[in-house]
Amino acid sequence: MTGAGFRGAAFATMLLAALPAAAMDTAPSTDLPDLSQSRAAIYAGDYERALALLMPLTATVRHADLYNLIGFANRNLKRYDEAARWYKEALFYDPAHRPALEYQGELFIAVGDFRKAEKNLELIRLLCYPTGCEEADKLRDALRAAGRNPAS
Repeated sequence: MTGAGFRGAAFATMLLAALPAAAMDTAPSTDLPDLSQSRAAIYAGDYERALALLMPLTATVRHADLYNLIGFANRNLKRYDEAARWYKEALFYDPAHRPALEYQGELFIAVGDFRKAEKNLELIRLLCYPTGCEEADKLRDALRAAGRNPAS
């Protein structure tokens, strides 16, 4: 194992050791209703319709997937403050929610906060260690498209 690989493995071990403590502070989620219509609206690029379908659910549903989709729709509407709020909410309910970490990282890129985007990438890589994952690949590609050179 290389020095960088050892440091990454050591950091991953420390992170994983810290997760149970964070999980104790995480609020319980509720069951997630069918979000297929909302997802279809998002895939069609109709973010306003997606939000119209998703927002009423926030009165009764507490789930990272719901909040992540709301953040995603707001980010694509360039409502960055609202997107940031909902990504934080998603990560409150599930601190290891990889899609929320990826999308929050893309939000950080959109507002020019590359340091935070790179931190999200590092966290995703640790969560996906050692095989890697799609979320890490996409955030790394987004950073490169923004002119950054994140570590592979």
